[in-house]
Amino acid sequence: MNRDTVLAKLTDVFRDVFDDPSISLTRSTTAREIEEWDSLNQIRLLLACEKKFGVRLKPRDINALENVGEMVDHLLTVIAG
Repeated sequence: MNRDTVLAKLTDVFRDVFDDPSISLTRSTTAREIEEWDSLNQIRLLLACEKKFGVRLKPRDINALENVGEMVDHLLTVIAG
């Protein structure tokens, strides 16, 4: 799996969690740019990512990420084991 594949799958996750098919993520997208991205939706994103990518994520690690690009990189690291 590469960065583009992870970003595409992550975009699907965001669209599902936020129920917004118009969401288009880039590596620089931040929580400030998505109106409904709050602490509850952060948890929903975490759980949806775990399901979509078949991995276990630590909330502390996810909360430290500053943008979607860092999330993509973190997911690639976790997927690689």
